[in-house]
Amino acid sequence: MRPFEDVVAEHGPTVLRVCRAVIGPVDAEDAWSETFLSALRAYPDLPADANVEAWLVTIAHRRALDVGRANARRPAPVDAVPERPAVRGDPADGHPELWAALEALPTKQRQAVAYHHIAGLPFAEIAGLLGNSPDAARRACADGLKKLRSLYREESLP
Repeated sequence: MRPFEDVVAEHGPTVLRVCRAVIGPVDAEDAWSETFLSALRAYPDLPADANVEAWLVTIAHRRALDVGRANARRPAPVDAVPERPAVRGDPADGHPELWAALEALPTKQRQAVAYHHIAGLPFAEIAGLLGNSPDAARRACADGLKKLRSLYREESLP
């Protein structure tokens, strides 16, 4: 079995992109860390022929939802109420408009797009993650891409 450090180095960027797509760039690093902590505990028992990337994306999906739920329950004190809502985007990636458009998608569409186009998972595996059929996962992905294209074009135009 490969050293776990090699698994993190190889699949870490994909897991981070999936976490960002599922819960946004602000909480993605927490979900990424939780994913690899959980994976480290289970890695010794992983079958040798397992699809490691799909396994990690499944864990990332669950951990991202957990982190999102935990953060949603936690109050966020502020000194003053902002005049306008803050824009959630990761300035480090250079595409805050794309992340904002992705966040605007309905949950299942956003997740289907992320799992298929970022993590490269087939629709049969996405269906298992989303709790629907492969056809429904394919439809959610297609609808999500269509809406993402229209949102991103609208927001990125001057």
